[in-house]
Amino acid sequence: METTVECVVVRGGGYEGRQGGTFAAGISAQSVGARGLCLHRMSLPGHTRGRPHLHAGHESAILVLSGQVEVWHGAGLADHLVLEAGDYLFIPPDVPHLPVNTRDEEMVAVVARTDPDEQEGVQLLDLPRHLHAALTAVPVASPA
Repeated sequence: METTVECVVVRGGGYEGRQGGTFAAGISAQSVGARGLCLHRMSLPGHTRGRPHLHAGHESAILVLSGQVEVWHGAGLADHLVLEAGDYLFIPPDVPHLPVNTRDEEMVAVVARTDPDEQEGVQLLDLPRHLHAALTAVPVASPA
């Protein structure tokens, strides 16, 4: 017996991520019943940041569409890089990361993960001591 596959268009809506930032309605288990991926547009207003977090057991890929974002990553968030529009970033499973927008302009990116659940695999982490002085004054975007 053949199974009929239905295509689904998702428009409007969205949610605030526990990890900070606003995620537009996209493709996920919750929106369309996806079983192996999650794809969203994420925005991070100027002079805001996310929360340190990781995605347990799942890879992430990011494409910056506009703006710029600094990303602290790795063990203890000891590594730092800057992404600009057109840059891609691959984050392996279980790697801690923290996006920070130090610019006036909003940063907009497309985020894909191998976890179809929008927030289930998100594990929040404490801000490491070495980043306290630089980032505690920067508010978390769209706190959930």
